[in-house]
Amino acid sequence: MFAIVLGQLAGLARGIIVANAFGASIMLDAFYAANRVSETLFLLVAGGALGSAFIPTFTGLLAKDDQDSAWRLAFSLAHAVTLTLSLLAALIAWFAPQVVRYALAPGFSADPATFALTVSLLRIQLISAVLFGLGGLIVGVLNAHQVFLIPALTPAMYQVGIIFGALILAPFMGIYGLAWGVVIGAALYLLIQLPSLTQLITNHQLPTAHFWSLNLKDPHVRQVLTLMLPRLLGVAVVQLNFWVNTNLASRMEAGSVASLTYGFSLMLMAQAAIAQSVAIAAMPTFSAQHALGKTDEMRSSLAASLRGVLLLAFPASAGLMILRQPLISLLYQRGEFDQRAVEMVAWALLWYAAGLVGHSIMEVLTRAFYAQQDTKTPVVIGTIAMGLNVVFSIWFSRLFAQIGWYPLGGLALANSLATALEAAALFLFMRRRLGGIEGKSIADGAWRVGLSTLGMAIGLGVWIQVTGSLNRWLVALGGVALGAVLYGMGVVILQIPEIKTVIQAIRRRLPRRAPSS
Repeated sequence: MFAIVLGQLAGLARGIIVANAFGASIMLDAFYAANRVSETLFLLVAGGALGSAFIPTFTGLLAKDDQDSAWRLAFSLAHAVTLTLSLLAALIAWFAPQVVRYALAPGFSADPATFALTVSLLRIQLISAVLFGLGGLIVGVLNAHQVFLIPALTPAMYQVGIIFGALILAPFMGIYGLAWGVVIGAALYLLIQLPSLTQLITNHQLPTAHFWSLNLKDPHVRQVLTLMLPRLLGVAVVQLNFWVNTNLASRMEAGSVASLTYGFSLMLMAQAAIAQSVAIAAMPTFSAQHALGKTDEMRSSLAASLRGVLLLAFPASAGLMILRQPLISLLYQRGEFDQRAVEMVAWALLWYAAGLVGHSIMEVLTRAFYAQQDTKTPVVIGTIAMGLNVVFSIWFSRLFAQIGWYPLGGLALANSLATALEAAALFLFMRRRLGGIEGKSIADGAWRVGLSTLGMAIGLGVWIQVTGSLNRWLVALGGVALGAVLYGMGVVILQIPEIKTVIQAIRRRLPRRAPSS
C-alpha cells in the first residue's frame, strides 16, 4: 500500500512538473502519442499478458521444489522477451514515419514539424520498451518469491526518471529531454530490482548454464505462451482503443492528446485508491472460497466488496465532476499550463469521472473471474466493450464537434459508457454463475449512497457558485473538505451498514479506559 501511494504521488508530481514545463501543447501531444507505441509493446509482450501467465506457472514449479525447471523457464522467457522486443522496436523504428502517418496520429501529418517530432520521440522511447520488458519479467520472479516492496516501487522509479527529464534535461533539450527521461525511468524500473534478483540467484546457487537458457520447446515455456493468449487478446483490444483515441485526438485542436492523458490519469488515481485496494485485498479471499467450493461465502464476500466500492466511488465521481475546474487549476495552472489548458483538461475529466463507478466495479468483478481461473469471460466481454468504445468514440466526438463542444470530451464519454456496459455485463454473468450476488443488499446500499452523494453534489454546486471568484486553493481544498463532511453526514444519517463496521473497527482499536474504582 505504501508503494502504491508513493507511485501515485510521484505520478501526480510528474504531471504537475510536466504541465508547468509544457502545458497542454502540441509538443506534449507528440510526446504522449509517441509514448503510446512503447507502452503498447511492453504490455503486449511482457506486461499484463505475460505476467498473468508466467507467475502461476513459475510459482507452481517453486511450490513443487522444482528449482531447475523454474529458473530455466525464467531465463528462457527473459531472453525471448528481450529478443522479441528488440526486434519489434528496431522494426517499428525503421517504419516509424509510416506508423505515425497511417496508424498512430495521422492528424499530425498536416504539420511537417509536429510529424517529424513525433517520429523522433517515438524512436527514442522505443528503448524503454526493451528495458520495461525485462523489468516486468523480474517483477514476476520477485513476487513469486514473496518479494513485494521492491517491485511495487518500480512505478515510482519510472516517474522519477520522467521528473529528471523534465527538470534537468528539458531546459536544454526541450521535449526531447522528456523522452530521454522516459528511457531513464525505464532503466531505473529495471535497475532497482537487480540487487534483489541477484540475491535470489546467489541463494539458489544456480548453474551458469541456466543464464543462457533459451529453450522455446520447454513444455513450461509453451504452457506460459498458451496461457497468455487470451490475456494477450484482451490487452491488444484495450491498446487498440487507446490508439484509436490518439488517432482521433490528433485530428482535433492542439493539446487534445495531452488533455485526454491528464484527465484519464486523474480519474485513474481515484480508481486505484478506491477499487484496486479493495480488489487486491479481496482476490485471495475469492480464490480460497472458490477452491474450497464455498459459493455462498464467495457470493457474500463479493457483495460486500461491491458495496464498499460503491460507497467510495459514487462521491469520488461526483466530486471530481463538480470540482474539476478548481482542482485542475490548483494542480497544474502555472508556467506553460494556461487557462485554455485548464478548460480542456477539465472537460476531459468531466466525462472520464462519469465512468469512475463503472471502472471501479469492473476492477472487483474481473478479479472475481480470475479467482475462478476464468480469463476467457472477461476477455470476451472486454473485447465487445472496447469495440463499442471505438464506435462510440467516432460518434460522440463528431456529435460534440457539431454542438460546438470540445470533441475530445466525446472520446472520454465513449470510454465511460463502454466501461459501464462492460461492468454491467460482468455483473450479470457473475450473478448467474453464483446464483445471485445479494442484489437486494447491494441495491439497498446503492440508493443510500446515491442519496448521500446527491446531497453532497448540491452542497458542492452551491459552494462553487458562492466561491467561484475566490482563491483557487480555497475553492478546491475547501470544496474537498465540505464534500467529505456533507457525504459523511449523509451516510451516517441514512445508516449505511459499512459505516457502522468502520466505526466499530475504530472503537476496537481505541485504548479502553480503566474502570474507576
